[in-house]
Order: sequence, then C-alpha cells, then structure tokens
Amino acid sequence: MDEIARPRRTRIQREKRELILEAALEVFSQHGFRGSTIDQIAEAAGMSKPNLLYYFRGKEAMFVTLIDRLMEAWLAPLREMDADGDPVREIRSYIRRKMEMARDFPRESRLFANEILQGAPRIMPLLEGELKDLVDEKAKIIKEWMRQGRLKKGDPHHLIFAIWATTQHYADFDVQVRAVLGPDRGGEGRFEDAARFLEGLFLG
Repeated sequence: MDEIARPRRTRIQREKRELILEAALEVFSQHGFRGSTIDQIAEAAGMSKPNLLYYFRGKEAMFVTLIDRLMEAWLAPLREMDADGDPVREIRSYIRRKMEMARDFPRESRLFANEILQGAPRIMPLLEGELKDLVDEKAKIIKEWMRQGRLKKGDPHHLIFAIWATTQHYADFDVQVRAVLGPDRGGEGRFEDAARFLEGLFLG
C-alpha cells in the first residue's frame, strides 16, 4: 500500500522554515550543536519558541536538516570528478570548486567542522557510508591516473584529505587568514591567490 502523502507546505510555511534554518545555521556555526539553544535560534529568527517548535521538533531536527543540505553540496564537487577527464584539469577544477565553497559557505563549513570535533555523533553513519564510498571511488580513479604516470605518485586518499584541509582552512580560519595577510592582501582576492597557490602545490 502506498504511503499516505504528507500535506504540501504552503508558501508561508516554507518561508518560515527557511527563516528558522538560516537562524539555526548562524547559531550552530558560532556555538556548535551543544552550545546552541532553541531560545537562541528563536531569538535569531525573530519568533517565539512555541512558534519555532511548530515547524521543528527540536534543535536536532534543525541540525540534521542543515547537515543533509550541507553534505549534498559539500560532496558535489568530488562527485563531478570525471575518470575520463584530463587528470590535471580535474584536480585543478576540484581545488577551485572547494575554494569557492570556502568563500561562499563559511558558516556551513564551520558547522561541519564543529560536528567533526565533537566526534560526529549525528553524522557518523554518513561518514562511514556515503562519504567513504565516494572517496574510495574517486581515490581509485586518482590511483589509476598515478599508475599511468599522468599524476605524481602518492596516496590518493591523503591527496583528497590534503585538499580538504587546505581549502577549508580559508573558511574555518578566515579571521586568522585576514589578520595575517593584512588589509592589503586580506580582501576578496585572497581566495584567488590561495587557489593559484594550491594548484601549484598539488599539481606543480
């Protein structure tokens, strides 16, 4: 028997949910899951706590919704790596897309980092399942490129980890990056400068 379809949300309900999720993202990215409260999120959303709880049962429901969205976006650049493409172009494109995400989605990156630092209690099945499967799949592609002599030989898993670490640094430690670079080099151009450096680092 087919599952009974849930009533479709109205435009106002969808807008309210998005307002709440935007507020939750801001609060979670600053305080982490444990340090955040429903009251903080309600205040950031400009609504009462009972009204907020009409849309979400609790902060975990909001967090899981945000993480699901984040992981879909976060994994997309790796999924796009094409086994039939030119290896240098594919790695360069991956670095570029990850730097764009660091520039455009810093709060989402910090949300993910906070979850990992807490031991990933809410996303461990995803890390051990979908994420691991995707990384293993792309690592095989990179390993074959290395075997063919089209990339410098090394451990493909650690190459992917290194790209994650260096690109996400510019989101998670942006305050430090801007402080050290100073006003002359700490503007929007820092992301382009970083992308070019990382291309040379990993492909030079």
